[in-house]
Amino acid sequence: MVPVDVFRDQPTLTGPSVRLEPMTGEHFDGLWPMFGEPEGSRLTGTHQRFTPDQIRRWLATRADHHDRADWTIVRRSDDAVLGEAVLNDLDDGNDSANFRIGLTGPPVFGRGYGTEATRLVVDYALDVAGLHRVHLEVYDFNPRALRVYQKCGFIQEGVHRDALHWDGEWHDAISMAILATDPR
Repeated sequence: MVPVDVFRDQPTLTGPSVRLEPMTGEHFDGLWPMFGEPEGSRLTGTHQRFTPDQIRRWLATRADHHDRADWTIVRRSDDAVLGEAVLNDLDDGNDSANFRIGLTGPPVFGRGYGTEATRLVVDYALDVAGLHRVHLEVYDFNPRALRVYQKCGFIQEGVHRDALHWDGEWHDAISMAILATDPR
């Protein structure tokens, strides 16, 4: 079983195009636009609106939570902040955690950054942290993210019908997971 503080020594993860740095207050300027970006809010089903002070306080506490890993996705070529990748909702008794990713907006969508960041997090979670299962939900109107997760080895497990009400319509949430024993 993984320890409840499995993410205490959260590393920086590096790929060909992106670097995932442990999230800190220093990332505020790059991350702040993501919190008000309409398309990103829709894709993540985020109805809540945030203030700069709320986000600054939240960022300042990331290193204090050893049962989760919050990374800022940074483009290696110019150090531009591209979004966040998170392992949260750790179930240490079952070696399982939730995965969440959000990019800063349409200018960085469809360029492979999300796929690379997802692979880095999955490899870390299953091969280094020792998790057995990583799970997520993706909304039915986000086929681009669904393809990314499938490319990274996630398998659809079910559908949560009418899980999100957005702009007057109900949408399903597709539940997916990858196990340490699954091909990647």
